[in-house]
Order: sequence, then structure tokens, then C-alpha cells
Amino acid sequence: METTTGNTFPLIISVDDHTVEPADVWQNRLPKKYLDVGPRIVRAPLKEMTFLGGRFKPVMGTPGRTDGPIGDWWVYEDLHRPLTRLDTAVGYSRDEIKLEIITYEQMRQGSYDVPSRLADMDVNHVQSALCFPTFPRFCGQTFTEAADHELGLLCIQAYNDWMVEEWCGPAAQGRLIPLTLIPLWDAELAAVEVRRMAAKGVRAVAFSEIPPHLGLPSVHTDAWDPFLAACDETGTVIAMHIGSSSRMPSTSADAPPAVGSTITFANCCFSMVDWLMSGKFERFPNLKVMYAEGQIGWIPYILERADVVWEENRGWGGVADKVHRPPSELFAEHVYGCFFDDAFGLRNLDAIGLANVLYETDYPHSDSTWPKSREVGESQMGHLEPDVIERIVRGNAIDLLGLTPEGLWSGM
Repeated sequence: METTTGNTFPLIISVDDHTVEPADVWQNRLPKKYLDVGPRIVRAPLKEMTFLGGRFKPVMGTPGRTDGPIGDWWVYEDLHRPLTRLDTAVGYSRDEIKLEIITYEQMRQGSYDVPSRLADMDVNHVQSALCFPTFPRFCGQTFTEAADHELGLLCIQAYNDWMVEEWCGPAAQGRLIPLTLIPLWDAELAAVEVRRMAAKGVRAVAFSEIPPHLGLPSVHTDAWDPFLAACDETGTVIAMHIGSSSRMPSTSADAPPAVGSTITFANCCFSMVDWLMSGKFERFPNLKVMYAEGQIGWIPYILERADVVWEENRGWGGVADKVHRPPSELFAEHVYGCFFDDAFGLRNLDAIGLANVLYETDYPHSDSTWPKSREVGESQMGHLEPDVIERIVRGNAIDLLGLTPEGLWSGM
């Protein structure tokens, strides 16, 4: 497969796209006794829905009634979560993209259908894509918050098997790259699942940017060490998406969504400092982490400030005994920033590090650059040399995710 076309802009490897799970993912894989409580699709009206202060609160009406907008809802234990236009906005004009519920028939098929996804990738000059989940949320919080963790573990295993065998199966032709989930409530079980998936050729696992927001231990504790050791041993990249702490940045409970949308990178910023000051990169020298949709323009100052703090204040700052090198050096070896629209960051690559930057398209979300990701890339990277563009658009992803030289996932 050729990796360049036309004026030689490289075919894109996107490290942050999304899949909307087909309705039968869990119904086809869970034991029969769990089918009535496991994730399933119900068509029902919307009673009310708000999205303020970074919190999304939908209320489902009675199935079969028509006293409100009709949509498809994931129902799981006591959870009712609708499909929304923000889950899959591509193909609609900006003025049509609103916070509203939808059915599968009202979304672009590439959101959930593999052949249609590949066709939409072709339109967008994308060769390969790593996809985060929708219903499980960005790191499987849905199953962590559930009452029955025995069922939750089965749901995670079912999702991971579907991801490898179907979403990234033969029909994907190696162009879809698997990203799997772990049971966040048990680091030992998480380690088992990392190794199970690594044996199937998986090289990326989703994790929370700020676990304490989920009621889980921070990366400053030893609680995650079994999971981190498994990632270190198997070469599994820890992928953290904005919002994977179930809390999008905001300033107040009544702040409109535009406030949070402007500062979506903030949790990535906080998370990266956590990791750099945790000592984990020295304890687990093969560990790699990436920040999906976090953009990159903010990184240079954070590295500068972190180095100053480490140099001047580590004696009383609680890190002298575990962080033995400047944070900027640790960043260069272990951390990757991901962007799809960051002209400022691209003008400051020297301060970030060319090897630490990955490209994405965010299909099918409302922020996606589809179907013009190539045009956006060309306009923002026109000042860069071809070999630099090649590294950003595909080379770094090939190295990080263990893809073939052609940029494909080779499977098991």
C-alpha cells in the first residue's frame, strides 16, 4: 500500500477516532443469564437532558411512547444512556450538530460498520485508525461504576473480544488498530486482561487521565503497579482520552459547554504532571503513555515549569526520592501528545519533541476534521520538511503501536 499520494502528503494514521458499538456487541457475547441486565439497546423517548458544568444528565422516557424525541438508548443495570448527535456528528453541518438523541438510522454508517468506516477513511486520506469506545466511555468507566463487577468484567472481556475479532478483524484489512479496556476496580485483574490482549497482538489499552475523579487510587500510589508492570512487560501503550476521568474541565456548575470545550486539554495537562512526578517512568522504564485529543501547544511551558520545580523545589516537593531526572527528559522517553488542529503546537515542535507528537482525526465526533483532515494538515504543516511531516502523520504511530512498516495492524 502506498503511503503518499498527490503532492506527497502522507496517508494519515489517526490515533484518536471512535467506534459506536453495534447494538449486539454484548447480547452476542454475554452468558444467557446476563442478557436482561447486560448492555442492550432500547428505543425510547427523551424526557429531559442537560449538559452543564461538564456533566451530562439524560433522562429516558417510557419505551413505546412518543411524548418526546425518540432515540436509541443503551440500558445496563440501572443506567440509561442515549446515543446522541455529539457521538456521531460527521456528515452534518455545524449548525445541525446539537445536543440531541438519535437512532442508529440517523447516524453515518461508518460510525459502527467496518466497511463503511474504511470507505470514510478513504475519503479522509486516512490509512489506519485507533478507536476509543462510546458506550463504555473512554476507559470503561461504565463498567467500573456498575453494581455487579462480575458482570462488568464479562462486559469488558466481551468488548475486547469484539474489538479484536470483529472491529479489527479480517474485514478491517489491518487498517483498524485495537484499543482495549481493563477492569479499573482491580489492578491484578487489569494485568491479566492486558496480558490476555497482548497475546492477541494488542498494543494499546485505555486508562483514566485522573483516576481519583473516578474514586480510584492516584498514580502516586502503588495500587496500579500490577497493571503498570503488565504494560511495561508487554509493550502496551496506556492511552488516555480527554474526559476519561468522567469529568470534563469546567469552571462552574452553570458554565456553558463552550467554556469546557475551550479548555478540554486541561485534564491532560494535570495528568501529565502527575505521571512526570510519580516516579513510575523510572520504575517501569518501558512504559509509554499518550494523551488523545489533548492537543500539544500547552506542553512546552509545562515541561519548563516542571523542570524548574524539580530543580529548585524537589527537596520539599515530595519527589526527590523517586524522580531522579528532569521531567522533560522523562517526557521525551515516555509521553506522547496527540492533536488534530493545533497550529501553535506545530510552530513549536522543537520545544515539544518531534518524536512525541501523534496525529488524529476524531471521527465521528463534532470536533472531527473529517472529511478534510488532509487539507487541515497541509495548511498547518506547510512550513515543515517532508520527513518531519511523515513522522507526525504516521511514522511515530507506527513505532509506538508496533504497526507494520506499511502502517497496518498485523494481529496475532
